[in-house]
Amino acid sequence: MLDGVDLHGKTIIVTGGASGIGTETTRALAAAGAQITIAARRPDAAEAVARVLREETGNPAIFVRRLDLGDLQSVHRFVEAWSGPVDALINNACIMALPTLERTSAGFEMQFATNYLGHFALTLGLRRHLAQAKGARVVSVASSGTLFGPIFWDDPHFQFIPYNPLLAYAQSKTACILLSVGIADRWVDDGIVANALNPGAIATNLQRHTGGLVTPEHLRKTPAQGAATSVLLAASPLMEGVSGRYFDNCSEAPVRQARPETFPDGVPAYAVDNGNADRLWNFASGLIGGGA
Repeated sequence: MLDGVDLHGKTIIVTGGASGIGTETTRALAAAGAQITIAARRPDAAEAVARVLREETGNPAIFVRRLDLGDLQSVHRFVEAWSGPVDALINNACIMALPTLERTSAGFEMQFATNYLGHFALTLGLRRHLAQAKGARVVSVASSGTLFGPIFWDDPHFQFIPYNPLLAYAQSKTACILLSVGIADRWVDDGIVANALNPGAIATNLQRHTGGLVTPEHLRKTPAQGAATSVLLAASPLMEGVSGRYFDNCSEAPVRQARPETFPDGVPAYAVDNGNADRLWNFASGLIGGGA
């Protein structure tokens, strides 16, 4: 994805950049010369990974900052401490299929809060820094899981709906795609573009609550292959000016009106709907106490 691309002078934030495909995303971008900040809930563990990546890439500009996406105060502290332009924000961190219902201190369902609300607050908080870059990109890592559930508008936190780990995960990933659509509608005058992606089926720590991958082996990817689409959207000249789209296997994914009966692929229409994006943006702004 980055053959011949020089990222020296670019500043990139990767949430969860020291685990799974986040590590491979960080490695690729750092090898091309970018200054990378890994935003991680466990900075000590992330620093150990960063040390290895500095040595492997020859790039000393790989930094670690603490960020707990499930804690809006942690997000606010991260934003308040940031200075300077951000050329790309990769919303990569994720939790998946928590077996029992967990809530944040604010009462939000944990997957929706971590995978989406925390990233929404982070992205809004960094808007002026993204605008300073004059051509910044926001990349949100979603999942084929979005084909299994829309936003549960009346009960996103499972106060009434019986909790289902995969439905909660699906909702959170649908929200991540709608974030990109919302940014494309709102921030074009800031020169900011945003896209979402499905990294594919990759065996990482993410599946620890699901018993591992059930995807047929011939459809699985390595972590580096899974990171390729994130890297494409974050840094490739091919993606200049492209916004509000959903990508799979480094190509724009087809929009589905119903879930495929075979292996799920593409993006459901409800996840790229402008009306849904606008509704979620306003809803989430109320939850986090942020502006549009």
